[in-house]
Formats: sequence, structure tokens, C-alpha cells
Amino acid sequence: MTAFAPDSIVLNRKLPLWYQVSQSLRASILGRTPDAPLRLPTEEQLAGHYGVSVLTMRQALKELEDEGLISRHRRRGTFIEPSARRGSPVRLLGSVDAIVAQQSGMSTELLAHGTAPVSGELAEHFPDLPEVATYHRLRSDEKTGEPTNHAHNYIRPELAERVELDDLARWPMTKVLRDVVGVRISRITDTVEATLADPETARLLEVPLLSPILHYTGITYDDQGRALDVARIHYRGDRFSFTVTLDAT
Repeated sequence: MTAFAPDSIVLNRKLPLWYQVSQSLRASILGRTPDAPLRLPTEEQLAGHYGVSVLTMRQALKELEDEGLISRHRRRGTFIEPSARRGSPVRLLGSVDAIVAQQSGMSTELLAHGTAPVSGELAEHFPDLPEVATYHRLRSDEKTGEPTNHAHNYIRPELAERVELDDLARWPMTKVLRDVVGVRISRITDTVEATLADPETARLLEVPLLSPILHYTGITYDDQGRALDVARIHYRGDRFSFTVTLDAT
């Protein structure tokens, strides 16, 4: 029986190996063709493929098993679940000031700005608009100059008319919209998920292609429930973590 062939990955020694392997294998499983085999290679074969120990490989497979992407059967082997689908990303809710703090404290370079048609996923957030203003920025550590994340923002055109480019070099878009443009922000919905660096992100963040990164999407709404800004940010996985604190009182 032919076994499923996962993609290769360049491992980053600053991140847990089992996590990188599980995410790489997860991406291979979710991106497989309909006619791809469902049976995975053995633990030993997968460990050799990724260049890790069998113990590390076992931990990575357990993560995928807990997620419901694979099932493991004694003597028969490990199989991809035919109905495996991408799970819901972790959603984080916090104050506007917390979001501003999260995005601050870095030097910022404006790579490009202009307009883009509202299509695809953007149409869900801007159903009343034919196009939106766009901004693409690269943020770096102020002390080392090392790139840490790059951000795409899509905002309503009437707001863009009041946004100064110099302000975007100093402050996060959330702060500019609230404190400079003067819009009333009612809420921001954050979504964070693990993914792998595409060619553009790998080049900008100076990381290996397909290395683990964090993909953040933030939707900023006004008090009428309209989306003001859609932010898509790619963070280096070895530089960031997101923490949720739950108050039980």
C-alpha cells in the first residue's frame, strides 16, 4: 500500500522541533490532493524524512491525532482521516489599548500604499465598497534592525483621506484611526493561527521558506458595526507568542 508523501521543511532550532514537524505535516495533510494516499509512512520513516528523533516525531503525531487529523491503529499504521479539515483558529479578545501595545515599540518602514478592489475575503468585511485603501509595512526591532513582522492593512477610503503616512511610520494603524483620525472603535476581533512562511514573508522576515510563523488577522469595527480596518500581519514564529489571561472572578 502506497504511503502519503509529506512536504519537506527547513527546521528552525529556536522553536520546538515537534511543533514545527506537526505544523509541516498538518499543512501537507490539509493541502493534499483528493487522490493522495491516506496511509502515512511509519514513525521511523517520518523521523528520517524530517531529520528528527522518533520521540520527537511521536509527539508531533500525537498533536495531529488530538486534533482529529489522523488516526493510529496498532499493527495497521497511521492514517489521515478522510474528513480532515482545517480547524477553527484561536480567537483572542482584548482591549483596544492592549492591541495598540501589541503593535507598538518597533521601527516601521512603509513598503507600499494604494488601492485594491474589494473581492474575495475582503468583500465579507466591506460589502458596500468597490475598493479600499491599502498599506503594506515592515516592522523591525529598533535595537537590532531585525525584521519581526510585516503587515497589510485595508481601510475604508474616506478614512484613508485623513491618514498621514508619517503617522503610520510612528504608530500602529489602530492608534492612528482612534487618536488621529478620531473614529470611535467599538471592538476589534483578533484571529491568530500558525502557518508556514510563503516566499514573500520568508524574504521580508529573513527566515527560511516554510518556517513556522504566526498569521494574525484583526478586524476593527466602529460603533455602527462597520469594518473600518482589516489587518493581516505575519509574525516571525521565533519572536512572538500570544497569551490569553482569563479572569475567573
